[in-house]
Amino acid sequence: MAENDMKQIRVKERLVGIVGLQNVMETMSSDYGQQTDEVIGAVMVKRLSVKNYIPDKARVHYAKAFVREFRKFLGQPVEEEEATGLSVIILGPGCAQCSRLEMDVRDVMAAMNLAGDLIHVTDVREIGKYGVMGTPALVINRKVVSVGTTPEKKKIRQWLEEAVNKN
Repeated sequence: MAENDMKQIRVKERLVGIVGLQNVMETMSSDYGQQTDEVIGAVMVKRLSVKNYIPDKARVHYAKAFVREFRKFLGQPVEEEEATGLSVIILGPGCAQCSRLEMDVRDVMAAMNLAGDLIHVTDVREIGKYGVMGTPALVINRKVVSVGTTPEKKKIRQWLEEAVNKN
């Protein structure tokens, strides 16, 4: 992964794009795997502040999120921060169908005036974690609702309405 690649992580219930996170984790992995969370968090905040804006008032929350991502990177157990609100994930390698599904979901969310996280996962390893056997796939609030097809906008709207009404 390139030094300037961006990865989204959850910082205090919000998705935030961080530039260079993968690179920092790779360079730290051999020397910091056994350090305390406080040390890891401080070093990561310092290193990642070079290319990312980290508000002073949120440094503690960013440090916690960075440590969580670093521990996951090392294969160590971590407690995930729960997402609140609507979470929509498009699974697919970036093909035309996957991109169309993402655009359709954006259109429907905009038409419904819905706020929520919308992520397009293209990494095959990450997609595999959802157990889907085809793409594109649509996940709403951690539930796979569609696999291998681009559903009509009215169906997407129905799923989004159901998800919102459950919360």
